Amino acid sequence: MDNWDEIRTAYQVARAGTVSGAAEVLGVHHATVIRHVDALEKRLGEKLFHRHARGYATTEAGRDLLTVAQITEDQFAQLANRIRGKGETVSGDLALTSIADISAQMVQCMVAFQTLYPEVTPRFLTGQRLFRLDYGEAHVAVRAGAAPAQADYVVQPFMDLRHALYASASYAAANGLPETDADLADHRFVVSDETSSRAPYSRWLQAVTPTPALRFRASDPAAMYQAISAGAGIGFISRVAASSYPDLIEVMPPRPEWDVPLWLVTHIDLHRTLKVQRFLSHLKETAVIWRRL
Repeated sequence: MDNWDEIRTAYQVARAGTVSGAAEVLGVHHATVIRHVDALEKRLGEKLFHRHARGYATTEAGRDLLTVAQITEDQFAQLANRIRGKGETVSGDLALTSIADISAQMVQCMVAFQTLYPEVTPRFLTGQRLFRLDYGEAHVAVRAGAAPAQADYVVQPFMDLRHALYASASYAAANGLPETDADLADHRFVVSDETSSRAPYSRWLQAVTPTPALRFRASDPAAMYQAISAGAGIGFISRVAASSYPDLIEVMPPRPEWDVPLWLVTHIDLHRTLKVQRFLSHLKETAVIWRRL
């Protein structure tokens, strides 16, 4: 890999967003950084960055190259530690991607981990797209539903996310609360805007309530929870997430058919690194509290 220095330089520019930031990390002159980036773009025949007054932003081609560079750098660091016979340190970026349903709890978990290991820089990634561990986009993923089947992924059962129906006190005062499944059709519900949702509780609700009852839709779980709190209707929330909304009323307790299995997923090349192992242990210990809810 005769152009690794150029790739590594571009990777640091992408992380820092500026030439000066990358030069400081690499311990080189800013002119060297510019020369490496220009040479790499010429070699590839593609622009890797949009240059603007505030710094450098990656193009689509740049993101494709640099996600590979990130995992390669992690692997080189791991190999170097083994060759030197020195213990790894728990430091640097730690990227976690998780379902948005438990974002608040995941953030608290990562903050606590950073308190234990101040040299770690947490990166919490959520969104509609699936972040690829094989491209180094994340160190650890919390995935919902069926277990991932990629051969180079290490997949461990994490926990079942138990869901219940919740409503606000204002909704209950104005509309009452259902006592049986048959009463559900007489109420309003807050649901995901993703009508093809595969969540078991979502499919169950669509099967037992008429479409006109699904009166408030949102694409983001936080917005759904806020709508439920504001009295827009009754809605499903996991008990873990509901712990952040103590004023809500649990209308119907969890049922096994509403449970969502969660999985801890890592890439085989990074699974045994000290940083990932320490964080997995920390996350599992934290989840013991969540399972009691």
